Amino acid sequence: MIGVPEYFGSMVFNDRVMKARLPHETYTALQKTIREGSTLEPEVADTVAAAMRDWAIEKGATHYTHWFQPMTGTTAEKHDSFITPYGDQVIMEFSGKELIKGESDASSFPSGGLRATFEARGYTAWDPTSYAFIKDDCLCIPTAFCSYGGEVLDKKTPLLRSMEAINKQSIRVLRALGDGETSRVLTTVGAEQEYFLLDKKQFDQRKDLVICGRTLFGAKPPKGQEMNDHYFGSIRPRVREFMKELNEELWKLGVLAKTEHNEVAPAQHELAPVFTTTNVATDHNQITMDVMKKVAEKHGLACILHEKPFAGVNGSGKHNNWSISTNTGKNLLRPGGNPYGNLIFLTFFCAVIRAVDRHQALLRMSAASAGNDNRLGSNEAPPAIISMFVGSDLEELLISIQHGDGYERPKKSEMETGVGYLPHFNKDRTDRNRTSPFAFTGNKFEFRMLGSSASIAGANIILNTIVADQLADFADELEKADDKASAVYAIVKRVVDENGRIIFDGNNYSNEWVEEAQRRGLLNLRTTVDAIPYFESPESIALFARHRIFTEAEIRSRAEILYDTYIKVIDIEALTMLDMAKKQILPAVLRYCGEIAQTALNKKTLSASISREAEEGLLSRLSELSAELAKRTEALERTTAGAKHGEDSYEAARYRRDAVIPAMAELRETADELEAITAQSCWPYPTYCDLLFGV
Repeated sequence: MIGVPEYFGSMVFNDRVMKARLPHETYTALQKTIREGSTLEPEVADTVAAAMRDWAIEKGATHYTHWFQPMTGTTAEKHDSFITPYGDQVIMEFSGKELIKGESDASSFPSGGLRATFEARGYTAWDPTSYAFIKDDCLCIPTAFCSYGGEVLDKKTPLLRSMEAINKQSIRVLRALGDGETSRVLTTVGAEQEYFLLDKKQFDQRKDLVICGRTLFGAKPPKGQEMNDHYFGSIRPRVREFMKELNEELWKLGVLAKTEHNEVAPAQHELAPVFTTTNVATDHNQITMDVMKKVAEKHGLACILHEKPFAGVNGSGKHNNWSISTNTGKNLLRPGGNPYGNLIFLTFFCAVIRAVDRHQALLRMSAASAGNDNRLGSNEAPPAIISMFVGSDLEELLISIQHGDGYERPKKSEMETGVGYLPHFNKDRTDRNRTSPFAFTGNKFEFRMLGSSASIAGANIILNTIVADQLADFADELEKADDKASAVYAIVKRVVDENGRIIFDGNNYSNEWVEEAQRRGLLNLRTTVDAIPYFESPESIALFARHRIFTEAEIRSRAEILYDTYIKVIDIEALTMLDMAKKQILPAVLRYCGEIAQTALNKKTLSASISREAEEGLLSRLSELSAELAKRTEALERTTAGAKHGEDSYEAARYRRDAVIPAMAELRETADELEAITAQSCWPYPTYCDLLFGV
């Protein structure tokens, strides 16, 4: 039996494979391109392409694709075979030109008005910093995607730009503080992925799940997550088999899947990877979501990645664990044994604090979507208010520097269990705050606000850029300072004075925090429609232009895409609700009413007459609710008919938020009450009880 170390990365054209298959000169030239961004010569590309082709064919691949990440938030691929005519036969060819550049019809991908729909030409360009891999017998080459005019049409290119921005400014800070060894700084990410697993046959019986990825109707089941017995509980055999195959497939693709467990809600689970560089982590998370869905189907399951598939139980997020490291292996966000004297840590730590406070709106926007609006603020996920948790230890350190006091770091204390034979170990200096949207957890920050279906590229573009911007300011200051320590402590004091409002270590779920946040002047952007305008503000446009992440046109196009996606999601959900209400729910209830009426008509005995009174009461309530359902269905129909598409995008999105969504909620309220009193044999699709406990 082949062990995991033997097959891990077996479907990846990784460094080990390149060393074995490429001539030394070619391998060295390619590594220089990866490390320094130098141009790859055509003959080098040809040699790499030939080796990549031979390796892929040996693995069973017959096609290749430039695998890219358009602004849909998903991935895209167009498959081309290796075959080339040669007389009456074919040969298998793949050139350096085909490796480096591809062409795709870009007219159907979202561009947010950057280009006319008849302008079809789009280019894909190989990203050599992310390894090629084989999926579904196809060689997948990670690429960037741009239009004929050079406008960026994907999520990868801005991410790579943001990584260069934070590298550039980090090196400046490190040089100013005496580090002459580090030559490159990288951000690293570990993206925890939450998801639901449902029985595929039951999933297919619900139009809302099939079309929208979430339930639009559903009465509360007798049992949900109240007992917390699913969290970290024993994994069911069917799910265990799914997880086993998922791990195997991900490991073959070099994805560092590490931790898996049951989550809080019934049928909910989580997968967490080991940290890797941000662009690779982004690729790996996209691969993970794709593989999850495919493996689930093989096991008769459906994998649900929507942020809120079930009302009344926890939705799913994606915790973005983000840190900054050097090419020498040093984590710049690790406090060390003496954080007071660790000038590099203090500088980078305060850069993050100032960045998060100054750009709350951009961070909130990076997690904005119609699906995530259903989740944020519930008793399961951070509220829409951005705040930071740094822990009591570091908060005391910051305050001591602010006030000019001395600081002595508390010693670690031993964990007391009261049982002598249990092992002794030291506690961490501070507890964790799981309610914080942006929490420091020892050597990294955990951004917990992202939705489960989102690409992590957007949030990390924002994080890298806003921190790079603060590091640039600090570098300007430190480069001029004679006394570096005094300059760093002055920076810390200023950050605590001006940006300390963002630090909060209490319960982010409480109503009191909403009031306190308002008093502090923190933003509470409850919905996607509230958040998007901040993305295209003059301040944001200047920020992204300053670090060459986005042009103004590229920002406005992305804002337009966010609005357009929000509008379309709400419209699709509203139309699906109408379809289900008119074609499934109302006919089912009327059929049940007919059965009750017929039964009541057949009653003869005294005891039966008592039963008849109950049946008549039920029939009366069903009739009332049926009339209410018809009325609210008509109201939603009128509301959706009044939704314009050609008007200003912000106004169109706001109309969906303020008119369509409330009408949907009213229709659901009536339908869910009907579900609770209608015989299950008559109800037209599986209930929450069936779905959540059916695996």
